[in-house]
Amino acid sequence: MTPTTAPAATVPPGPADPVDMAAMRADPLAFVTRMNREYGDLTSHVGDGERIYLLHRPDLAKHVLKDNFAHYTKANTPDDAMLRPLLGNGLLTSDGAEWARQRRLCAPAFRRTAVTAFDGIITEETHALLDRWRSAEPGSPLPVDHHLTSLTLAILTRAVLGVDLGAAGEGFGRAVDAANRFMGHYVPDPDPDPQDTVLRRKGYVQARSFLQLVARTVIASRRTTGPAAAGQDTLMDTMIGELDDIDLRDQVLTLIMAGHETTAKALTWTLYLLDQHPAEAALIHAELDEVLAGRTPTAADLPALVHCRRAIEEAMRLYPPVWLISRRATRPDVIGGYEIPAGALVCVSQWVLHRHPDHWERPDDYVPARFADPELPSHLYLPFGGGERTCIGRHFALVEATLVLATLLQSVHLTLEPGFPVEPEALVTLRPKHGMRMTVTPR
Repeated sequence: MTPTTAPAATVPPGPADPVDMAAMRADPLAFVTRMNREYGDLTSHVGDGERIYLLHRPDLAKHVLKDNFAHYTKANTPDDAMLRPLLGNGLLTSDGAEWARQRRLCAPAFRRTAVTAFDGIITEETHALLDRWRSAEPGSPLPVDHHLTSLTLAILTRAVLGVDLGAAGEGFGRAVDAANRFMGHYVPDPDPDPQDTVLRRKGYVQARSFLQLVARTVIASRRTTGPAAAGQDTLMDTMIGELDDIDLRDQVLTLIMAGHETTAKALTWTLYLLDQHPAEAALIHAELDEVLAGRTPTAADLPALVHCRRAIEEAMRLYPPVWLISRRATRPDVIGGYEIPAGALVCVSQWVLHRHPDHWERPDDYVPARFADPELPSHLYLPFGGGERTCIGRHFALVEATLVLATLLQSVHLTLEPGFPVEPEALVTLRPKHGMRMTVTPR
């Protein structure tokens, strides 16, 4: 890659010397926060031989992600380098005309009318999880984050792809963890590889092989069974008719990876925050008692489950599942009065934007009521990205998370294991570094 340069007078503020990339990678959340607090909303620094630009104001994020969408690409970004070896040329990694074609192909499966029809699958799988929790040893803390990952995986594959993974789901979850550990600690061309990188790489290669095998198995299963009945085609059925085998594998793996991991993390952080804020949990319990009166929630109940939805939205503000967006400028640009050369790497961190003291009152506090007013400045709140590439599954994710949360909290209390450390770790997604062990008790 040719390093990008710019005349000194046009360079946004930032450290005079190249940053210590090892220290930055050890704690990227602290790094992006410090850059914003010390140097402002438009900063630059040199790392890995190139100048990198950080944008942390809503209008600046909108400029790159929406207004000038055609002049910024995901190609050759760190995100692309991490994800493409695993996901190939799926919806998350493709660009330009190919991305637009894939988006059009997938869009009908994620329309609001299609998504609300999945409510039975969502609550059925959630009740199955509750049954497993009831059969566990009473009072024994459980790895709730792992269980939620398995849950959202099962929901996604059944609802969107029409396939039940069954027992393969748990192995899939472990493989996702291994892939995330490697991709989240991605270092361009390490030489020589430290021992821990070698081990992570080995685990990643094994995980990638397993994940691709699962994707091929899902495809073969659907090809064998076909739609359950006339008019019940899934997105999988549509893709089978449109894509060749490699493109189909890439698209299935992308949908599975992107469609379950972020929702699982949003739910994990929501349950943690509600345990830490019992008054907010009490509002949800009262809402569930009034709206549901003991019955299973459906899509028709969603407008009334306002406290459930706000609890999730606020959790995604504080702990955005995707914490950084990166793009490359395809031609010279001017942002905030500074010249951005062609080829420059430009990043927006939701972690910083969602906690920016200029835009949020009590930015570090958990206040779901702030989402009672849905009118936020454009591109201030980006849990699903922004602009043209806003996540295609955002409505599905919110419907799923709200129904899962309502179904769980109607039946159980979840309490963090005493003394358990909770620390966000910025890998591909923003995950609890040590997991999330909680005790489940009947409500």
